Amino acid sequence: MSDTADRDPEFAFELRVCRWAERAWHPDGPRPAIIARQLGTRERRWDTVVVEVDPEAFAVRHALSTDGFDSDLLRVVRHAPAEWAWYRDAIPEPDFPWRHVVPVVHRAAGRGLVEKRRGSRNRVEYRRITPYPDWVERIVAIENKPNLDVSAARALADQLEHDVSRALADEVWVATEATGRRVEPALLEDLPVEVGILAVGDGSTEVLWHPSKLTPDSDDARRRLVLAERAYDRGWRSYVDTMRPDCRHFELDRRGMALVPRCVAKDCYQSQRECAHSCPSFEPEPPAWRMKGWPIEGGPGKRVRRILDDRRERVRERVGESAHESR
Repeated sequence: MSDTADRDPEFAFELRVCRWAERAWHPDGPRPAIIARQLGTRERRWDTVVVEVDPEAFAVRHALSTDGFDSDLLRVVRHAPAEWAWYRDAIPEPDFPWRHVVPVVHRAAGRGLVEKRRGSRNRVEYRRITPYPDWVERIVAIENKPNLDVSAARALADQLEHDVSRALADEVWVATEATGRRVEPALLEDLPVEVGILAVGDGSTEVLWHPSKLTPDSDDARRRLVLAERAYDRGWRSYVDTMRPDCRHFELDRRGMALVPRCVAKDCYQSQRECAHSCPSFEPEPPAWRMKGWPIEGGPGKRVRRILDDRRERVRERVGESAHESR
């Protein structure tokens, strides 16, 4: 099946870009990284986010918890003191009432991330179990436009100008479908010169234009770390959480290096928008499917989720182990 026949080619292309980045980041040479999709801030959401990591520090972060930390939990864990201290002495003053911090300290202790106790004057005190590591090295944003024609480039230009001027990411790229022409059309479009351009094919990826290195504002350190924690938590395979893999028509189809969700009923690589509870073609898995070699607690749909979860965990472990491999 070709992308030209897809109902939503950008979604399938986006997953292919994520899988390529997971296997072969960075174009200038291997760099340990984790990949996520559809992340950003209130002002801007990126298609693909690459978080380059320090492997040793990442292994420590992974050992701390396999789940990501939201902004509140990050504040508590990151500033947990080595010795017992009143939480208000340990954490920088937030821009909201202190009473909202106490439940988060209890939540962190409940997850085994910190220790807590009642200290003098019945104050809540806590201390760290393991220091929160400095695991994030760089954040890279990638916009995915498989068909980067003139109108698409014009619409994208303003967003990219914002990314470059805002500099929340260290690099900004545009990924487009390789056409095989002598001069790729993406090079002829009016995009900011600071933005890199990738031509992505099924079997290879070519750098058409190298990006400029941006300088993030030091005041954005916390926002960048929150973004990295969300990337760590979700990865890029979390798309299945909002789809219906328990439908008899749902399957994962290999496209290049990636497994892309495909709908047999519609004969297309579907998107999260199409593969939803409101889909008129939805048919639940027959009960018999859950009894033929599949675990009793679920059929193929459950198996799809486990496959994607297992792959995400294997990638995390491999990134952490890369520190030992490079010695």
